[in-house]
Amino acid sequence: MKKNVFWIVLTLILSSCGGGGSSSGSGSNSSGASYASLAAQCAAPRPAGTVDPVSHQAYNDTQGTLTTEMAWIASYVSSTYLWYADVPVVSSAPYQINATVNYVNPSNNRQSTKVLANNYDVVDAYFNSQRSPLTTASGKPKDQFHFTYPTSVWDSLSASGIETGFGFQVALIAASPPRVNYVAYTSPGTTAAQNNVQRGAQFISVNGVDVANGSDLATLNEGLFAPIAGKQYTFVVLDQGSTVPRTITMTASNVSLTPVMNVGTLPAPNAAVGYMLFNDHLATAESELIAAVNKLNAANNGTGIRDLVLDIRYNGGGYLAIASELAYMIAGAPATAGKTFEQETFNNKNPFPSDTAATPFYSQTVGLSAAAGQALPQLGLSTVYVITTGSTCSASEAVINGLRGIGVRVVQIGSTTCGKPYGFLPQDNCSTTYFTIQFEGVNNAGFGAYADGFIPGGSGSAANNLPGCVVADDFTKQLGDPSEANLAAALQFRANGTCPAAPTASSKWMARFMQGESALKRSPARENRILRRIPQASAI
Repeated sequence: MKKNVFWIVLTLILSSCGGGGSSSGSGSNSSGASYASLAAQCAAPRPAGTVDPVSHQAYNDTQGTLTTEMAWIASYVSSTYLWYADVPVVSSAPYQINATVNYVNPSNNRQSTKVLANNYDVVDAYFNSQRSPLTTASGKPKDQFHFTYPTSVWDSLSASGIETGFGFQVALIAASPPRVNYVAYTSPGTTAAQNNVQRGAQFISVNGVDVANGSDLATLNEGLFAPIAGKQYTFVVLDQGSTVPRTITMTASNVSLTPVMNVGTLPAPNAAVGYMLFNDHLATAESELIAAVNKLNAANNGTGIRDLVLDIRYNGGGYLAIASELAYMIAGAPATAGKTFEQETFNNKNPFPSDTAATPFYSQTVGLSAAAGQALPQLGLSTVYVITTGSTCSASEAVINGLRGIGVRVVQIGSTTCGKPYGFLPQDNCSTTYFTIQFEGVNNAGFGAYADGFIPGGSGSAANNLPGCVVADDFTKQLGDPSEANLAAALQFRANGTCPAAPTASSKWMARFMQGESALKRSPARENRILRRIPQASAI
């Protein structure tokens, strides 16, 4: 079954959709039956004996109906959703195969319609109706992060870092015609890397459709953001620094993402400064981050580094335990001893076990991709420089907040982060995994009010205003190049506490570019904060 890309794609290239959204209500859609009593009653049960690859327990699906599955959704949201009182009362009766129903884009509350072609579409669309339609003080949706995944796809991505694609990530600078796009980065060893698709390249056309002004949005969205496995795509690409486009043909396939890249120290006179690009809090990141910290500790003939530039400009989040491990490795044992990385607050019904109440600073591996129980290496830094954009989200923001909660000085370079102090405990039911916001996290100092993001170089006393510089994403240089605008700004601020002068914008889209408003468009599973129980530990 193809993963849910509907609401993601809606935000990628389209920019002229009308507004709208459901009205809120107090009340509950739940029939009163507990979601536990309604679980695993499926319109299409998995075969008997099918085992959950994470829990290693059988699913035990039984024959049920889509109506029962939707009753489970209503009960699950009513019981666990952080803002359950905001959810409008919506009947499940219209949600049937071949029906057309309203569908709301969580990222902006814009309303469209969706044709329900199969069982997955039905439960996904009904779940889509079960969220808060309210907005924050700045006007953005209170809940931008409500989504589903086919369980098999979620398991593959979260545990193995595998998703369908080519290996490149596209950043949109202008989403409406004339559209502007750049390749943000390419994962090593992928089809895109083999075809030398590098940072700063622009896609001119996809399967003959002009990216800048073309009207065939379905083809553009599919090729750039949601390709179909096994299907061939032809791209016209303009490489950074070139004036002559070239044509390449690639077949979409399963791609293994590399969460940690470009690890090392910078050239003199900054040899004591370490750098790492960290793109995803996936399970595979655990072992890669450990290797990265070990490499930095071994640098300079074993004397290590004095400062770190952590580049999380494209890191949308993932497992909270990975964020905790990284924060511990940056700060070290003395700074984290007896401290809480993040305290989780649930709704007043809170059906979850007490061991999900707080996430400590993990000093040992939790076993996501490294053997559990190993002591983590430490950098022991009192200051860290983080490079951020609006694509820095959730678990990545938790790293920033967790470090600041124990007094580590965090200097922010780039642009305002996405603003997501919330998270999930993913829940499978009948082959679909549901993500509904269930908790809000605060750091050891009790702060978590950054729903509108962390702001670099902000003024005033608000806790989400960090020291640092506003710098646009620089697609003319490779990541880790000391002359790349953000890294150069971090080094300048480190040297003398000043920021580079802001360049002058020459057009509307360039103005957005200068403000750092480029945005990666990717699966929602890569923009989250995931709690997951493990033996003898509080949460992942």
